[in-house]
Amino acid sequence: MAGGGTMEARVGALGAQGDGIAETPEGRLFVPFTVPGDRVRVRPGQRRGEGRAASLIEVVESGPGRADPSCPHFGACGGCALQHLAAAPYAAFKREQVVRALGHHGLGEVPVGEPLIVPAGARRRTALSAKRAGGRLLLGYQERASHRLVDVSHCPVIVPQLERLLAPLRDLLGGVLAPGGAARVSLTATATGVDVILTADEPPDLAARERLAAFAEAHDLARIGVESAAGYEPVAARRTPMVAFDGVQVPLPPGAFLQATEASEAWMIGAARRAVAEATRIADLFAGCGTFTAALARDAEVWSYEADAAMLEACRQGLNRASGRRPVTPVRRDLFRDPLTADELAAFEAVVIDPPRAGARAQSEQLARSAVPVVAAFSCNPGTFARDGRILVDGGYRLEGVTPVDQFRWSAHTELAAIFRKG
Repeated sequence: MAGGGTMEARVGALGAQGDGIAETPEGRLFVPFTVPGDRVRVRPGQRRGEGRAASLIEVVESGPGRADPSCPHFGACGGCALQHLAAAPYAAFKREQVVRALGHHGLGEVPVGEPLIVPAGARRRTALSAKRAGGRLLLGYQERASHRLVDVSHCPVIVPQLERLLAPLRDLLGGVLAPGGAARVSLTATATGVDVILTADEPPDLAARERLAAFAEAHDLARIGVESAAGYEPVAARRTPMVAFDGVQVPLPPGAFLQATEASEAWMIGAARRAVAEATRIADLFAGCGTFTAALARDAEVWSYEADAAMLEACRQGLNRASGRRPVTPVRRDLFRDPLTADELAAFEAVVIDPPRAGARAQSEQLARSAVPVVAAFSCNPGTFARDGRILVDGGYRLEGVTPVDQFRWSAHTELAAIFRKG
């Protein structure tokens, strides 16, 4: 190893988290911000899995597939890991994440399509951290593998409507947070304006609330509220934040789940409709506010299952105002603790399922025992999807194909859509 604890290495591949993998006499190294073919100078660090993390000191010789990052904060800000990848290797990385996960569960022969890649500047929701320290207010994202906060003035990932709020929010929070105070700021761009949630340890005092309300007025926010140990409280609700699912306007509850981009959401809704086009009775599992329900109800009766009462009520309100839809039955049910049984599933000709990152093992076990002809599955975690997919395949389903969906641009995160058919 060279002086100062550094050494040269050649990157041969990308790992699951987007780091370059270099096989060296010192063992395997995981090197961030590199591409296959790079010759780099690195400083090996702590043990990590089957190797060691390494800090990138210098790219001595660039491999093919390198691109110029589009953000001045890249490399410090932990929000993006892959801005240095050109388009082709970036798409290949996203697809390989799904291929690798399927292979780990014996599904390596399943066709995996080219990924749907959402353009930059399309994210309609984000969560930032804020901290008042040393006489200044920091607002941004955590540094990679650190609790340090990177103050950001620009973010090419989020929609312009949110990016324009970064500087005003910094000024606002500088007058709201006490010295040493910290908070989390969640932003969601909706059809009726931006929804802001400020999460802090203590509820803001009267003066802070007045500042927040004035900020909502000055920047034409739909709503601004605060969340603390006491729960959520709106400070200024000027308009109800609304989102449209297949043309159905749905009120968005504070903190409710929403797909990260409108483009990926529209594609997934279309994929679900095509997959279950022949069904007349459909179960929409983990339905949220009705992302899929509204579109499915064009042609079929839909039973919408969701554990969160506020999201289920939002779905009901939206569909009550909609025209040209078939009957929808909202059902509050925790599908983790109380999955639909195989006998209950016998009432349906198709299932659409979009569980959280933990997947849906218990529900998948019941589906595997059922005779439901087709399952349209969506997932934000290829690993738990492959685990649950294995259960369905072992129960007699055929996994026709998987499409990676990249709506978290330049992150190592990949989502997917898939179709299972019985027999």
